[in-house]
Amino acid sequence: MAVGTGATHIHVSGQVARRADGTPVAPGDLAGQVAQALRNTSVGLPGAGASFADALRLTFYVTQWSPEKVGDFMAGVKAVADEIELQLPKPPTSLIGVEYLFEPDVLVEVEATALLG
Repeated sequence: MAVGTGATHIHVSGQVARRADGTPVAPGDLAGQVAQALRNTSVGLPGAGASFADALRLTFYVTQWSPEKVGDFMAGVKAVADEIELQLPKPPTSLIGVEYLFEPDVLVEVEATALLG
């Protein structure tokens, strides 16, 4: 659970494993795509004056999810957590399995909700 007080809500969505120029990162590699999508989220939050420390919730959409993928998913989170200053355990998080995202090579999409006082 996360309880926030403040007046400024920040919503960062649509973060996938792409570089700023649109080049795909880690094709076919769930761990690599999770790490890059979180890196991209770590750029979006400061753009609004926030950081992962202000995050109230993270939502991950993962294509063709199955419980066997949890190791790769967590490997991606752990690989980048220190770099982006994402405290573990994470803020309240949902992982939602989906059949397909907007491009066939996209395996994960991240949304973050933060609150500033």
